[in-house]
Amino acid sequence: MGRTREAGCVAAGVVIGAGACYCVYRLTWGRDENEKIWDDDDEDDEEESSDIVETRIENGKGAKANAGMGSEARLQGDSKVKAEVGMVLESGSDVKAEVHLGPQSGGGLEAKAKALFSTLKEQASAKAGRGARLSTISGNRTLAPSLPCPGGRGGGCHPTRSGARAGSRASGKTKGRTRGKSTRTPATAWPVRRGKFNFPYKIDDILGAPDLQKVLNILERSNDPFIQEIALVTLGNNAAYSFNQNAIRELGGLPIIAKLIKTKDLIIREKAYNALNNLSVNAENQGKIKTYISQVCDDTMICRLDSAVQMAGLRLLTNMTVTNHYQHLLSYSFPDFFALLFLGNYFTKIQIMKLIINFTENPAMTRELVSCKVPSELISLFNKEWDREILLNILTLFENINDNIKSEGLASSKKEFSRSSLFFLFKESGVCIKKIKALANHNDLVVKVKVLKVLTKL
Repeated sequence: MGRTREAGCVAAGVVIGAGACYCVYRLTWGRDENEKIWDDDDEDDEEESSDIVETRIENGKGAKANAGMGSEARLQGDSKVKAEVGMVLESGSDVKAEVHLGPQSGGGLEAKAKALFSTLKEQASAKAGRGARLSTISGNRTLAPSLPCPGGRGGGCHPTRSGARAGSRASGKTKGRTRGKSTRTPATAWPVRRGKFNFPYKIDDILGAPDLQKVLNILERSNDPFIQEIALVTLGNNAAYSFNQNAIRELGGLPIIAKLIKTKDLIIREKAYNALNNLSVNAENQGKIKTYISQVCDDTMICRLDSAVQMAGLRLLTNMTVTNHYQHLLSYSFPDFFALLFLGNYFTKIQIMKLIINFTENPAMTRELVSCKVPSELISLFNKEWDREILLNILTLFENINDNIKSEGLASSKKEFSRSSLFFLFKESGVCIKKIKALANHNDLVVKVKVLKVLTKL
């Protein structure tokens, strides 16, 4: 019985040793393949260098120096490869040590085998985890929160040398090479975006006129979306200050910024809208921006619903319609505004109602406003399920329109308006007034006071 136990222990030791050797072989196999490929590349380089040496021997200059440098570089490369192989062997010895420690604590051949394979699995997963982390770190850049990573734009990346080696392994490259010396294919020219640009200022720096001129020059001359985005954010932040609003206009910055609202890059268009929005607070700047207001309106209506670009465009239009000077430029878009009011999400509804309220405060725009076609589902905005801000805005919109109809004498012109018009929905259908009366019992005191104010004017 004692000899049987000894034989079992010997068999277990053989299995564990074979497993450890296989583990070391698997860990070093990929590195050996890379060494082979490097050797193939070095042989190609050696062939080309030999051609150069022969040519230079014919000329009588420089052959020995180049050959010496090439051999020295090869020796250094071989020493590095040996060092790396040594490190791998050391790691293999660590695996063996762990494997030998495992059987001492366990009992039975099955337990030893499980310990061996669990150790091998941990080593393989640790190696794979390191490779994944390295590829993630080298493939992405971390930017400021206000500036999305340019990699998200779909920019390409040139293939690395390691990727080329992987491709050659997949294609089944053999050791015996029959190609000639002059058949090496040239490297493909890939469009590569610059990974780093030292912008001269931080995006939140408050700049003077000379520095603003530099930023405008960078914005005008650069075609790199990443640089354009940083420049637009810098200008937009500086345009929040009144003294810089005049400076940017005097430096000719408005046309430079407005040119970028035509770009197909949605992020650049959003940043351009934001910069123009801050600049539009100034009355003199509005006189320059009015040239682009129709294009901004059209692009805002056709872009993706509830997107950041649409919200930026609506904010710009709201600022441009605070006064009555340029409202007539947008009267053709009234049906689109009301359609967006019904289709948009909560934030879009709030912004579009602010825009429409600007028009309702101008009695001259009343006839065009109440004659436009609106969706009948718009009446659902008077439901008590909406929060305070939605209800206060829709009640203000109704109150202003009702006052303007009375002041402009449009109540006697009922035949001019169709059944799908805003006039019919607010005045003739009676449904709107019933909805408002139902809000008189609202739980919010502010809403209740607003409802009572509207009802007293009916």
